[in-house]
Amino acid sequence: MSVIDEIERELTEATERLLATAARLTDEDLRAPSLLPGWTRGHVLAHIARNADSYVNLLAWARTGVRTPQYASARAREAGIEAGAGRPAGEQLADLRDSAERFAAAVGQMPAEAWTAPVSGMNPPDHPAWYVPIRRLREVEVHHADLGAGYGWADWPETYVRRELYDTMLWLGDESPVGEVVALDPGTGDVLRTWTGLGDGPAVEGTPRELLAWLTGRTDGTGLRLASPQGHLQQAGRPPSPPPWPKPSPAGLPAEPPSSWPPPGTREERS
Repeated sequence: MSVIDEIERELTEATERLLATAARLTDEDLRAPSLLPGWTRGHVLAHIARNADSYVNLLAWARTGVRTPQYASARAREAGIEAGAGRPAGEQLADLRDSAERFAAAVGQMPAEAWTAPVSGMNPPDHPAWYVPIRRLREVEVHHADLGAGYGWADWPETYVRRELYDTMLWLGDESPVGEVVALDPGTGDVLRTWTGLGDGPAVEGTPRELLAWLTGRTDGTGLRLASPQGHLQQAGRPPSPPPWPKPSPAGLPAEPPSSWPPPGTREERS
């Protein structure tokens, strides 16, 4: 079993949850604001649908060797979202379902060797095609929560949280607003993993879910525990704002699809 099989299963489940939420939304619900500033729920659903088609483009590039941009341009991306945002709920749901099926079909058409082909999104870095399904799962989970329709970051599956926190910390690097990040077991409070040598700010502690929600801009970090970089834990507080998220992928991914992601042995170890 490879990471692609693992992500396909998770993505199928995540898509089913998203479709179930979307099926409950009325025309009026879709005109209401989402949790993303300036976007209605209709904008969010239109974005998720067009995002699926954009990843079909990247898989076609990997499969055929013909450069196929994710989007024709940033303006075309925005225009597609605006064009779809105001549609009736039934049309939104059908588009969401159909685009997800197109992406699933594109994954099924990929020969094994094509997963190693490098592709690029609208921003660097390039990454091997096997990472495209991970990017799609991220879009489905994060924007499902952004709908503000009963599914939130507290509902993200544990496997998704662990993978996303791992990748987010890989690309945080020199842009980190904090000096240390400590992930705590939500049940016992034990340290699962510590990232050190980051920025010049305070240390921040929290569960993987709390940390990911803050680092992805879905909370302001209120309730995370702050400390001086080499001092005692201080008090619950609000850490500095994280840098813009996400990058398309971490740099330096292996070309060959790994058996799982994160690599075995990195999920719950101290570093």
